[in-house]
Amino acid sequence: MKRLLTLLVSSAALAGCATVGPNYETELPRATSKAALHASGQGPFVPEAPPEDWWRLYDDPRLDGFVDQALAANTDLRVAAANLAQARAALREVRAGRSINTTVAGTVSYGRQSGAALGSDTRLADGELYDAGLDVGYQIDLFGRLRRAVEASRADIEAVQAAYDLTRITVVAETVRAYSDVCNAGRRLDVAQRSVEVQEQTFDLTRRLLEGGRATALETSQAGTLLEQTRAEIPTLQALQQTALYRLAVLTGRPPAEFPADLATCAAPLRLDRPIPVGDGAALLARRPDVRAAERRLAAATARVGVATAELYPSISIGGSIGSSATSLGDLTSGSAFRYSLGPLISWSFPNMAVARARIAQAEAAAEGTLAEFDRTWLTALQETESALTNYARGLDRTAALQRGVERAREAARIARLRYEAGREGFQIVLDAERQLASAEAALAQADTQLSTDLIALFLSLGGGWQ
Repeated sequence: MKRLLTLLVSSAALAGCATVGPNYETELPRATSKAALHASGQGPFVPEAPPEDWWRLYDDPRLDGFVDQALAANTDLRVAAANLAQARAALREVRAGRSINTTVAGTVSYGRQSGAALGSDTRLADGELYDAGLDVGYQIDLFGRLRRAVEASRADIEAVQAAYDLTRITVVAETVRAYSDVCNAGRRLDVAQRSVEVQEQTFDLTRRLLEGGRATALETSQAGTLLEQTRAEIPTLQALQQTALYRLAVLTGRPPAEFPADLATCAAPLRLDRPIPVGDGAALLARRPDVRAAERRLAAATARVGVATAELYPSISIGGSIGSSATSLGDLTSGSAFRYSLGPLISWSFPNMAVARARIAQAEAAAEGTLAEFDRTWLTALQETESALTNYARGLDRTAALQRGVERAREAARIARLRYEAGREGFQIVLDAERQLASAEAALAQADTQLSTDLIALFLSLGGGWQ
């Protein structure tokens, strides 16, 4: 009995002293040391951390309301929250493996007991056997298998949390994009309708001149053709606006038919009249949820190498059992029926270690693959951000040039119309000038739309929008 107690005490003392497998060291410092944003000096950017609620930089209360609705009711966020709750429950399950296990059992059977087990040479008679008892067991985590499993599960939770954050910033960006698309479509509709109004005036002018003998039927037909071509763009733009309204409704957790009808009057694109805070590359990688998720998956994969390595060593548990056994139900409560046992249980897969070593090799390969995924994630994050910075900066240059072109085209159309009315220019000059004006205004509206999209993509790449 003393040797048994000594073994139990020694086993308990050794528990926690050895944890096999590699100890994980985060890869983020290595990645952030190589991170830099080179395009930040090519546009209206400042090296300040972007705010978490970046959409509030637009100073648009109606947009703020839609984002709040999306964060409260979006279905993708509900799915991500459920995944996070599942991961937390999985951690509780793994942690429970380190607790004492208890089992209460009661059995009744018919058969013959072993006389030799009871120290008797006599063969025992057949009969009933009743047994009731309580078993208590505790696994000694001598080589850290359970500790590594908890470590892996905890890293899984942090990866799922980062995935939730990624879903959050994506939902915010898509909500802002849908809102922006509605307003940009309204702006393009307004431009198209103004072009239609101008071309209607030209068409009416040619008809009056035709009636006065100063124009030809060809000129009137050409004016009517240009007018109808411009009108034909309006249904397409109306469809773009309507589908954006449907997207916005679904993003905020409502059926498409319950879209915000009052927003259909919006014709002012989202603009920022201030420098855009972009921070630096190192802070970017630490902030982006996809990079954090990849780093946490790497931590979990590394911990699972330790779980697999622990399979090379014995599994030791200690436990005890108390109860009573009797050949009749009435004798279960008698003192002679009492039984107990106390001792360690050692299990080991020796000599078949090939399975354990194969599992270690699988875990190590998985960790190598996860490391490569982490490297790909942070490199892609830098690429996306650099591209977004460049696209927005060059988009500003493009819209500025198109704005100057619209002003010149508008002046050219005005002069051409006046000269045509005075009989000093042919009608083809007027048609060309108005066609160029309509094309320039449409191109500017489209460039403004793309600029809004590029800015949203920039904020998304910067990883803002999670708490």
